[in-house]
Amino acid sequence: MTRFESQIKTITHPASKVYAKLSDFDNFSEVIPRDKIKNWESFGDSCRFEVDGVGQVGLKIVDREENKTIKYTADGKVPFTFFLWIQLKEVIDGESKLKITLDADMNPMIKMVAKGPIEKFIGMLAEGIAGYDY
Repeated sequence: MTRFESQIKTITHPASKVYAKLSDFDNFSEVIPRDKIKNWESFGDSCRFEVDGVGQVGLKIVDREENKTIKYTADGKVPFTFFLWIQLKEVIDGESKLKITLDADMNPMIKMVAKGPIEKFIGMLAEGIAGYDY
């Protein structure tokens, strides 16, 4: 497995508000920068979209720990298996920390091609979530 991690971001909102938004894909699309993602479709616990440089991606929620963690995995056609999770920690009232981790099972050739776009996507996702006004 290859691990990709975002920088730890500060969110000026309680973890409960962030978790409520991110634990349902019907709300999740509001957090993602629309100029980076196209053809968003959501179905509650799953979604599909296209990312520039990556292609079509499908996600489904496989585990939740209220106000702390949401774990996603690939759903549909993807060139490799992966798990993505969002970790939240409320550090003081009304302020939380966020970290996004992606573990991917990639062969060396796919890793060489996908590393840059995946790192960019993880960073963009972390920025979008941290900058959203919950």
